[in-house]
Amino acid sequence: GPLSERPLMEVRLGELHTWISTCNFSPQGLLGAAQRAWSSYCAKYIHVRQGGPAGISMLLAGYCLLSYGWNYQHLKRHRWRKYH
Repeated sequence: GPLSERPLMEVRLGELHTWISTCNFSPQGLLGAAQRAWSSYCAKYIHVRQGGPAGISMLLAGYCLLSYGWNYQHLKRHRWRKYH
C-alpha cells in the first residue's frame, strides 16, 4: 500500500524520513494518533477473551517509571549522604 498508510513497524529504515514527512503533526492529528495508539493497546492487552495480568502490569510499571521521573530532582536532593 501507500507509504502514508503503513504502520511504523512496516516502514523500512530508508523510507522513515518520507514516512515521517507524511504524518499530520497538527493538534488534531496528534490527538487522533494518541487515540489510535490507546485503542490498539486496549485491543491487544485489555479487551481480550483470555487476558492475563500483562496489560495492567505494563500500565502500572509505566506509571511507576513516570512518577519516579517526575520526582527525581526531589529525591536526588534528599538522599542520605555519608559525606557532605
